[in-house]
Amino acid sequence: MQLAPQITFRHMEASSAMEDAIRNRIAELDQFHHHIMSCRVVMEPESRHSQSGNIYRVRIDVTVPGRELVVSRESGMNQSHADAYVAIRDAFDAMRRKLDEDVQRRQGEIKHHDTPPHGKIVELSAREGYGRIATLDGREIYFHRNSLINASFDSLELGAEVRFAEEAGDEGPQATTVSVVGKHHVVG
Repeated sequence: MQLAPQITFRHMEASSAMEDAIRNRIAELDQFHHHIMSCRVVMEPESRHSQSGNIYRVRIDVTVPGRELVVSRESGMNQSHADAYVAIRDAFDAMRRKLDEDVQRRQGEIKHHDTPPHGKIVELSAREGYGRIATLDGREIYFHRNSLINASFDSLELGAEVRFAEEAGDEGPQATTVSVVGKHHVVG
């Protein structure tokens, strides 16, 4: 870690035992993810209840190259967080999961779903019941009126944006399903 960790106790007295527990958890994170630049931890009582005592909130801010990861473990009145060490454990477990996601993202292990192919309608033959879609890469894709899944063929207009699934047909590429893109969609 490039910067020394910062541990703050708000609205409560600092405890060397709690601080040691937090420092041990920070050291574990640093061993798990070798690119942590800084770590700030704030511990505070969320509320004061005479019957149940304090319920603790733990906030952890970790800086890694290009990102800041934050965990705010608010109890939602979770009675297990009346134990400060349980609140600390839960917050650091959540931060470890975030760091794991960051590692996977950096290594490209998180799958990104490709957007379906899309284009614009450039030809319609009402009498024959077919049309053609111009794709962004300059190809033309044939589709039949029965391929439409969220519109009627008669309501289509030239220039309408569509998404489609494509397969090889007898006379070239053809769309097996065609879906008109609504105005709230952004096609990029």
